[in-house]
Amino acid sequence: MSASASIGVTGLGVMGRNLARNFARHGYTVAVHNRSAGRTRALVQEFGHEGEFVAAETAAEFVAALERPRRLMLMVQAGEATDAVIEEFAPLLEPGDMIIDGGNAHFADTRRREAALREQGIHFVGVGVSGGEEGALHGPSVMPGGSVESYAVLGPMFEAISAKVDGEPCATHIGADGAGHFVKMVHNGIEYADMQLIAEAYDLLRQVGGYGPAEIADIFREWNQGRLGSYLIEITAEVLGHTDAVTGGPFVDVVVDRAGQKGTGRWTVQTALDLAAPVTAISQATFARAASGQTALRAAYRGLPGGTTPVLSRTEAARFASQVENALYASKVIAYDQGWSMIQDAAKEYGWDIDLAAVARIWRGGCIIRASFLDRIRAAYAQDPALVSLLTEKDFAQEITDAQVPWREIVAMAARRGIPVPAFSAALSYYDTLRAERLPAALLQGQRDFFGAHTYGRVDKPGMFHTHWADADRPETDA
Repeated sequence: MSASASIGVTGLGVMGRNLARNFARHGYTVAVHNRSAGRTRALVQEFGHEGEFVAAETAAEFVAALERPRRLMLMVQAGEATDAVIEEFAPLLEPGDMIIDGGNAHFADTRRREAALREQGIHFVGVGVSGGEEGALHGPSVMPGGSVESYAVLGPMFEAISAKVDGEPCATHIGADGAGHFVKMVHNGIEYADMQLIAEAYDLLRQVGGYGPAEIADIFREWNQGRLGSYLIEITAEVLGHTDAVTGGPFVDVVVDRAGQKGTGRWTVQTALDLAAPVTAISQATFARAASGQTALRAAYRGLPGGTTPVLSRTEAARFASQVENALYASKVIAYDQGWSMIQDAAKEYGWDIDLAAVARIWRGGCIIRASFLDRIRAAYAQDPALVSLLTEKDFAQEITDAQVPWREIVAMAARRGIPVPAFSAALSYYDTLRAERLPAALLQGQRDFFGAHTYGRVDKPGMFHTHWADADRPETDA
């Protein structure tokens, strides 16, 4: 078999198949391989007219089909399956070749694999790919990590197949080793928060505003024309406006109220704890999904007393919908701000040089959280790469200021009426925590010093101190 393929894709599930087709549609010859040879033959038979494919049935044939430096993209299940495929292909490669992991791998695994393969002279590139199966085929957001040298070769290919916004590709080099998969993980964490916030807005509009699903769909369509414009708002309107073919009722009413998850939200929360990054809106959204699946617990709590939820008049409901829009927007800004802050924390921890403006730029298209205000986030970080928070940028700060009263009224009303809004509440509490002049953490540290001699700092002089609590009249001592 002649070495004629620019890139190879092994693992031809939905995502792998569509990425291979995307490369072929952009003029690249693509070697394709799958553990089941039947799937390889089926792809070429069905989609061979879209471009040049080279079908390979064995690992040796697959590697032999690739031009040097070889570019081999894995689209297999994360975890042990990825390690197994690497172990199969790495011995067949030569220094300078590249293994590209396009799956949803944990960034720590990517760092481990990159370090191990680097010793063999092989570039390992962890790539976050967002946009689902449609994005993979028509243009995803692509977040590659790995070496600068590998991006010099792969960058033009990723930029070619990525989504485009204002003529700019939604692909960029994120940073060394696991940076690409880390940023994709945070993207998914923000996605969890965004979806939960939208769901809470729907619940409030229905339970308090008295709107039906079709009416709420119209409200979301209107919101999508303004500052909340985004892919998730757009598809929410479609879902709420959909009628179930079997019952003839609203589709949302026949769906079991139990949300699944594939793990990236959990990874975001777990990693945030390791980094001491307070991504509270993201974590509460993740816990809300977990709570939705706690069938026994929900049954035990059902029927316990809660608030009353009288429906508003139509005039009141219109004002209420405006308040919900403000609360949703403010909470959404906080959730995105938490994500960017977590990326900054990780960059310091792992020595990554991440262009935060570029992250916003490549998320404007192709990915699930693409939204109109991402261009404003891009501009904010382009103007000040060291921006600590979006809320230090004047326009975002003014919008949060303007949303204060309705945001607080919505959270308070939800509490009085017993409607769960964990993400709204967490976003508001995060805002209030960080803007506070003084926190009760002073008391926490005093307690820690009492029971564990953990020491404390003082506001009036430098150093760390300890109080002898058994004899509180004794003077404190330097730690």
